[in-house]
Amino acid sequence: MLNTGDQIPDLGLKSTEGKYLILFFYPKDNTPGCTLEACSFRDHQSDFSDLNAVIVGVSKDSEKSHEKFVDKFNLPYELIADEDLKLVNAFGVLKEKNMFGKKYMGIERSTFLIDPNGKILQSWRKVKVLGHTKEILEELRNL
Repeated sequence: MLNTGDQIPDLGLKSTEGKYLILFFYPKDNTPGCTLEACSFRDHQSDFSDLNAVIVGVSKDSEKSHEKFVDKFNLPYELIADEDLKLVNAFGVLKEKNMFGKKYMGIERSTFLIDPNGKILQSWRKVKVLGHTKEILEELRNL
C-alpha cells in the first residue's frame, strides 16, 4: 500500500509533464457521492490548472461507463477504468464495505497528491466529499 512519502511505481500512468497529479479513487460512476466529488473537481479545474496540477479519477468501472459519466457531467479530466484493479491494489484503496448488512469489497474514497517526480506528497483516505477539493487546493497552495 502506497502512502505519503512513497515513490509511485511505474503503473502506466501517463506523464503529467512536470505537473502535480491529483489522483482520486472513487467507488462508482453516476452515484450521488461520486458525482458530487467529480463535479467539485470539474468546478475547480481552473484552480488546479493555475497551481500546475492535473486531475485523474480512478474507479473499477468500465471505459464505456466512464465515457457516459464524462459526457453527462462534462468532466474535463481523465478517468481511468481500473477493471483489473492494478492501481486500486497498488494504492491499497480496496476495502471491505458493509451496506444494509451485506459485506463486499469496494473502493474507499481516497485522494493522492503526487509531485512531478512521482513522490506522494499527501494522501487522504476515507474522504468526505464536502470541502475535500478545497482542502487539496489549500495543500497545493502551501507547497
